[in-house]
Amino acid sequence: MELERFYYDNKIVRNFLYATIIWGVVGMLVGLLLAFLFLFPNLTYGVEWLSFGRLRPLHTNAVIFAFIGNALFGGIYYSLQRLLKTRMYSDVLSKINFWGWQLIIVTAAITLPLGLTSSKEYAELEWPIDIAIALVWVAFGVNMIGTILRRRVRSLYVAIWFYIATFITVAVLHIFNSLVLPVSWFKSYSVYAGVQDALVQWWYGHNAVAFFLTTPFLGLMYYFVPKAAERPIYSYRLSIVHFWSLIFIYIWAGPHHLLYSALPGWAQSLGVAFSIMLIAPSWGGMINGLLTLRGVWDKVVFSPVLKFMVVAITGYGMATLEGPLMSLKNINAIAHFSDWVIGHVHIGGLAWNGFLTFAMLYWLVPKLVKSNIYSTKLANAHFWIGTLGIVLYAIPMYVSGFTQAAMWKQFNPDGTLVYGNFLETVTQIIPMYWMRAIGGTLYLVGALLMGYNLYKTIRKGTPVSDEEANALPLIKISKKRVIGEKYHPWLERRPIRLTILATLVVLIGGIVQIIPTLMVKSNIPTISSVSPYTPLELEGRDIYIREGCVSCHSQMIRPFRSEVVRYGPYSRAGEFVYDHPFLWGSKRTGPDLLRLGGKYADSWHLNHMYDPQSTSPGSIMPAYPWLLHNELNTAMTLKKMEVMVELGVPYSSEEIDNGLTSLDKQAEEIEKRLLEDPQYAAAYNAETRDANFVPLKNREIVALIAYMQRLGVDLSNALDPEQKTKN
Repeated sequence: MELERFYYDNKIVRNFLYATIIWGVVGMLVGLLLAFLFLFPNLTYGVEWLSFGRLRPLHTNAVIFAFIGNALFGGIYYSLQRLLKTRMYSDVLSKINFWGWQLIIVTAAITLPLGLTSSKEYAELEWPIDIAIALVWVAFGVNMIGTILRRRVRSLYVAIWFYIATFITVAVLHIFNSLVLPVSWFKSYSVYAGVQDALVQWWYGHNAVAFFLTTPFLGLMYYFVPKAAERPIYSYRLSIVHFWSLIFIYIWAGPHHLLYSALPGWAQSLGVAFSIMLIAPSWGGMINGLLTLRGVWDKVVFSPVLKFMVVAITGYGMATLEGPLMSLKNINAIAHFSDWVIGHVHIGGLAWNGFLTFAMLYWLVPKLVKSNIYSTKLANAHFWIGTLGIVLYAIPMYVSGFTQAAMWKQFNPDGTLVYGNFLETVTQIIPMYWMRAIGGTLYLVGALLMGYNLYKTIRKGTPVSDEEANALPLIKISKKRVIGEKYHPWLERRPIRLTILATLVVLIGGIVQIIPTLMVKSNIPTISSVSPYTPLELEGRDIYIREGCVSCHSQMIRPFRSEVVRYGPYSRAGEFVYDHPFLWGSKRTGPDLLRLGGKYADSWHLNHMYDPQSTSPGSIMPAYPWLLHNELNTAMTLKKMEVMVELGVPYSSEEIDNGLTSLDKQAEEIEKRLLEDPQYAAAYNAETRDANFVPLKNREIVALIAYMQRLGVDLSNALDPEQKTKN
């Protein structure tokens, strides 16, 4: 039979890899700026779009979807063509995938600093961008499936199984978590509320980590590690067990992010059980990767590519052991809301995803430009600098997390908190933040060395856009030749059946978790005193979301003595029925705010937002001076209320018709209280009354104060004095 000649598309691979390097540096630079904002909170004073709350989602999106996203696309496009012995199904779809993804990244880089966000972790982008993501992702999936169907090999290699599972699951997660009702082009509200929104978000959030940061990189591991080691994968059988058990179990584990919260107990227990089960398949994959290097460990000494791979796989093993252990309730009670979680996340991000990407770049770029790496010494230097950066980042975060947890829970003999002032727990860990900043700097320096090294490699090489290849055509085999064939090899020859089966395996966990919580009303206990936000409070809540306050402040008090004494009554599910989206948060850089309402005077909040250190000496919270000057935009207030009605919030027609009047009245009351402060009154009266002058009642700070003074008030009204004492 005659060999068929065809050409691999290397240009699309190069484009994705070059984008990986550029966006990686950008994402790391933003992360480093955030690290220094913990040390110098007013480093970007007065610049709205450079404030911590707006940059934090930019950092996570840039690293996850820009840096790692481009890397996984580049690795998949390279490996898929060679594993299937064919060119990608459509050059047009490849270009749509690349340029569409870059446009999404650029749009995210513009909108997030402008405060246009949904606030949902790892899914902050607003609905038009979400639609664009879905369309580009479908283009990628069609291109991949089309390539599989025109393959010249009979069976699908294990890496391709992981690619298929990634495409299916990310599509499902993205669509269901992104369901919103639009108010305008860049403002929307989640269709879910409170407990339901939290469950759906962390069903997505945990599995975005699983199926965007893990499964595609496991596929890349199964391809590139054997290539770099020049050894076959250690165990085919182990890869089968690894794949099916991982995609089945992973999807169930999301609720472990919501332990001790208002989430129903059965869902919490389900998340814990499956999280512990994750250890087995995850470590099976790690073992399969590391044992592939058996017999070639001597090469690791000299090969920077193998060095990066070893640390990457080890980092994967560490993160996937630590994650399930942190899901145990007794450990979660310590770890959650602390810097321990930050350390855990960055072990996965910096070591597993980052180092495997670096290894792939060092191995792949020279081959794409038909050259050798410019400097092996620089690559080795990058490895050691990056490794030291990871150590100096992660260990201080672990120490910081343990310190926070210990200080938060300490009691005096008389039953009072030893560290009743939250700031005492912040100032104690500042040295750890210095070490983190140093570690992050080292990691970035390593990445810059890589960028220079690869740039010089490209300059001395000769890129080949269409690489010639030859392969025999795929021929049909007779049934006699497969008599006695086992099920999985049979399945590997049938990509459509494999895809359908993988879809079913993935969906089971989501269906069992999500549907009962969405459908069963008893899961959401009602509290009669809970009422919808007033128009002014609704606008204030949107400002809270815009400024990213949820990045540092939780709104979820767990039923622990230490938290009840510090913050007030623990959270009930019925408190959040009108919260579109939920704002429980995942970190306490600052204290929980759920019971903030009525604790401080309006003037305190104004001074705190203008100069946090004036009200809270030692605070690392940045200032928000623009809130005291910006005019509140009420053009969409009534539209927002109408959308809320469609979501089930019981605003009456009369309340909507009188929405602006009600807003103005409440704003005037707050203005009056603020002007009772002689110091501020004097400063306000001294302001120039020109054409651009904004009356105090019409400023954003007033709306934000209205929202903050509302927090926790509904439950306080529902509890009688005896219940309050008990809580």
